[in-house]
Amino acid sequence: MQSFLKFLRWSVGLLFIFSGLIKANDPLGLSYKMQEFFDVWGMNFFSDYTLWLALIMNTLEIIAGVALLIKYPYKQTLWLLLALIVFFSFLTGYALFSGKIKTCGCFGDCIPLTPQTSFIKDIILLFAIIILLINVKKVKTNLHMGWGIFIIIITTFGVGYGQQHVLQHLPFIDCLPYKQSKDIVEQMKVPAGAIADSVSIQMEFEKAGKKYSFDVNNFPADFDSTYVFKTRKEVIVLKGNGKVAPIQDFKLFTLSGVDTTQQLFETSTPYILVFAGSIDPSIPWETIITKLQTKYKLVYIVTADKSNAINQFKQIPILVGDITMIKTAARVWPSIFIMNGSTIMQKTSYLDYLKD
Repeated sequence: MQSFLKFLRWSVGLLFIFSGLIKANDPLGLSYKMQEFFDVWGMNFFSDYTLWLALIMNTLEIIAGVALLIKYPYKQTLWLLLALIVFFSFLTGYALFSGKIKTCGCFGDCIPLTPQTSFIKDIILLFAIIILLINVKKVKTNLHMGWGIFIIIITTFGVGYGQQHVLQHLPFIDCLPYKQSKDIVEQMKVPAGAIADSVSIQMEFEKAGKKYSFDVNNFPADFDSTYVFKTRKEVIVLKGNGKVAPIQDFKLFTLSGVDTTQQLFETSTPYILVFAGSIDPSIPWETIITKLQTKYKLVYIVTADKSNAINQFKQIPILVGDITMIKTAARVWPSIFIMNGSTIMQKTSYLDYLKD
């Protein structure tokens, strides 16, 4: 029995540490996933706090995992783990049974899991933690309280420092499709054998106080102006196999709305894309741009913040992109991409670029 409990303890502890470290490598990615859940639930007022929630969640996972391994404080750690896994099971269960969330973000972007796999994993962990709790008195620790507190404090500071670092200097391990050496055009190609979801457009109308729903191919015979349109939504008729292009939304437009993506990719000399979803006036833009222009002739600002970009940059071409795409491409704003055609030759946060 002792060997079995030790196996469970180490399995659960290491899995929580592993999960926490992967997400701590990219806390902004987790915060964006939290925003997705809050958007679906109509709780957008939480969106301003998702980064703090992500930082705390990652730290708790790692600390709980470490505490379980050193068995200090053992019983309290198990109750914390139980609370965490019940919460995670709710999230993965919601993603699986509602179909509104494609991935739960359990292992970040490095190891994308389907909602079904994530939910099964959490249920197994839930049972493992319950077994450890039932047998809590059978596990003893010989670790001195002082050493236990010291290890927990060191872990907390280590995780905190690591997360602060990646928020300023990009993730230690880039698991995103916009990583260095990737070809954006190649990343936009649909994988072989991909089967897309079969979707039907359902529209809702109201007539004489009653609501009616039908798709575009099945309008009622008496359809006329008395039917008042209310809303429309996509309904998945047949689920595909989930294989999609890693990059699906990369398009860049000029200020006048002209799609210049292909023209940009056909540029014969290296050029710079400076990604910044919003234009923060506290950033040393003049210093960054001046340094870039001393080496590169073609420097572009890529942003979703069109109005502020126009006010900030008078002599630099501005390209407008989708905010979701920019969030995925660059976790730190601004980030400097050195491009050769459609290939990302180098990807650097502005802080690291200014140090070079």
